[in-house]
Amino acid sequence: MSVEELDSAGFDKISGSPAAVIDIWAPWCGPCRMVSPIVERLAARYDGRVRFGKLNSDDHGEKAGQLGIMSIPTLLFYKDGKLVDRIVGAYPEEVIDDHIKRLL
Repeated sequence: MSVEELDSAGFDKISGSPAAVIDIWAPWCGPCRMVSPIVERLAARYDGRVRFGKLNSDDHGEKAGQLGIMSIPTLLFYKDGKLVDRIVGAYPEEVIDDHIKRLL
């Protein structure tokens, strides 16, 4: 499964999954463009075990504000509908993968 483009309703649906990673990004954000292919690879690796989504903070600023997003990229990690972890900034694939392993 690929990374799903989310709106507010889609965000709520995915974040309520047993395990989910949501990438908060914007098209103009250079570090976001560095993280995006990493998230795509991890989505393929964890297909069937973790749901992945992307929320464009420019298009959905109200939702980003509700989530307390101050900087992008931000990766949010949900377990059984609860936010359990977050990463702010561009990190290597191994670091993000470690956070996903802790999620599982």
